[in-house]
Amino acid sequence: MRYILKIILLSVVMLLTACQQDKDDLNAFVSGLKAQQKSDIPPLPVIKAYEKFDYAAADLRDPFILTVVEMPLEQEVILIPDNGISPDIHRLKEALESYGLSELQFVGTLEQESRWALVRSSDGVIHRVKVGNYMGQNNGKILTISESTITMKEIVPEGDGRYIERDSSLSVVEVN
Repeated sequence: MRYILKIILLSVVMLLTACQQDKDDLNAFVSGLKAQQKSDIPPLPVIKAYEKFDYAAADLRDPFILTVVEMPLEQEVILIPDNGISPDIHRLKEALESYGLSELQFVGTLEQESRWALVRSSDGVIHRVKVGNYMGQNNGKILTISESTITMKEIVPEGDGRYIERDSSLSVVEVN
């Protein structure tokens, strides 16, 4: 056991002395770097001194207190009757409802148990829709699909908080 320990110790000492002797190229590289002229570092910018600001508007109105604006007592209230038309806000939106109708192209139909319309969106993806599906940004519900036209009913805001129904359609586009 002592013999093996002496051999290991002797080999470690020899390896360390061998590493110490071959540093001439390293020393030459380091001395070459030290001999190069160092670039000048620009001085730090001068920082302007802080100027104290006195707020002298203590006697003006406090901007965080609401001012009361009185309304005239005799103001005519116009009630607009509700026509009962409104979009279903609880319905999950379908994929083609994120596109405007001008961004959609009706490219054909497909017959599988029922008639499906093939609609290409502006990103080039062709979607399959049927009667009852929705498309367009105005809650357009598909009513009929023919060989040349998709007809739908859209629910469009009228501007005064009410909605109106509008008929719209997409005609087939010839693909070149």
